[in-house]
Amino acid sequence: MEIKLALNSKGKIIRILGEMMFKILTKEILNPQVTLMEIEAPEIAKKAKAGQFIILRVDEKGERIPLTIADTDVNRGSVTFIFQVVGLTTKKLNLLNQGEYLLDFVGPLGRASEMEGLKDVLVVGGGVGSAICLPLVKALKNQGTNVDVILGFRNKELIILEEKFKKYANKITIVTDDGSNGKKGFVTDFLDEILTSKKYDQTFAIGPLIMMKNVSIITKKYNQKTIVSMNPVMIDGTGMCGGCRISVGSEQKFACVDGPEFDGHLINFDEAIARSRMYCDLEREKDCRLFDDEAAS
Repeated sequence: MEIKLALNSKGKIIRILGEMMFKILTKEILNPQVTLMEIEAPEIAKKAKAGQFIILRVDEKGERIPLTIADTDVNRGSVTFIFQVVGLTTKKLNLLNQGEYLLDFVGPLGRASEMEGLKDVLVVGGGVGSAICLPLVKALKNQGTNVDVILGFRNKELIILEEKFKKYANKITIVTDDGSNGKKGFVTDFLDEILTSKKYDQTFAIGPLIMMKNVSIITKKYNQKTIVSMNPVMIDGTGMCGGCRISVGSEQKFACVDGPEFDGHLINFDEAIARSRMYCDLEREKDCRLFDDEAAS
C-alpha cells in the first residue's frame, strides 16, 4: 500500500494515509455563515442519491457530524456538502482549506428521497436547509416533475444558491425576514396563500425545526402531504447508538436508518426541538477552547 502524509495548513502531520484519502477539492464561502466543500470520494459519489447524507470527522479528537449531500460529480469522483458555521466542529471544519484532508468521510447514509410518480411538488427551504433542497429539486426536475420553490432567509446577505435553483424550479419565491430581498416575512406567511390556489402531490420542507413544524401545521389544514428532513445528533449512522431517535406518531424511529425524511404531520417537533438543545451549554464551553487548542497544536 502506498503511504502518504497529509499535512494541515501549519505543516503538521494530521494523518498517515493509505489509498483512502478525503481531499478537499473545492472550498467556497457562500455567505459569512455558510461554506461549501467538495470532497474527493469517488465510491460515495457513485452511489449517493438525493436525500442521503454523509458523516464526517475533522480530526482524531473530533466528533462525528452528519451533513446532507448537496451534489455529486461521478466523473470528478466528488461529493459536495454545505454547512453552517455554528459550533466547534463546523468551525474546525471551516479552518481547513482546499488541498487539505478530512480524517473520516462515510456514506451515503440514510434513505433516498421518495419521488416516484410525483407530478407537482412544492419545496420549502429555510436558511442553510436550502442547500439540502437543491439536490431534491434537481432530481425532481430531471424526472419531469413540476417544482415550485419557496426559500426563506434572514436577509439578502445570507441568500445562497439562488441562480442554481432557477435552473430547475418552475417558480421560485425568495422570502427574507427583513424584506431586504424578495418578499418580506417568513415562508409560512406565504404558504397559506399558495395552498389556497393550488394543490400539490406533495410538499417537502427542509430547514430549522421550528420552520418545519410551522409548515407542517399549515399544510395539515389543507390535507397536503408533507415530508420533512430531520437532522438530530448522530454518532454512528447505523442505528446502533440510538442518539438520533425521534417520535413519529406512536413509534420511535432512528433518523439515520429510517430517515432522514419523515411525514411532517406525524413528527413530535416539540420533543425534537428539546432534544436538539440538550448540548447547547457544552457546545458553548467547547467553542471557547477552539482557538486555544489550535494555538497549542
